Amino acid sequence: MDFLLVAAGGAVGAPLRYLTDRAVQARHDTVFPWGTFTVNVIGSLILGLVTGAALSGSSGHHLQLLLGTGLCGALTTYSTFSYETLRLAETGARAFAAANVLASIGVGMGAVYAGYALGQALLS
Repeated sequence: MDFLLVAAGGAVGAPLRYLTDRAVQARHDTVFPWGTFTVNVIGSLILGLVTGAALSGSSGHHLQLLLGTGLCGALTTYSTFSYETLRLAETGARAFAAANVLASIGVGMGAVYAGYALGQALLS
């Protein structure tokens, strides 16, 4: 059963990542990887929310597997973030590469914290 929950979440998260990335990036005329940045921040927020709810006792193990491991695991992407940052640096867009690292970590941490606090407050 656990495997199926992770697979179901992943089956939704992977295409959602692709579609979100394409939609967001199409709206920006810049080399900055806004699509990847967006899915990683959204995934961090969702994971924080699910974790906060789980630790407050409002949600169970199955929701963590479906949304946390499955959906967020497929929605977010460290490998693409790393590759895009490397490509920015290699093509001379070092300021964008540095901004990508700093913003992704800073905003991602803020999103997971906000989601966690929200999950604890609203769902407990």
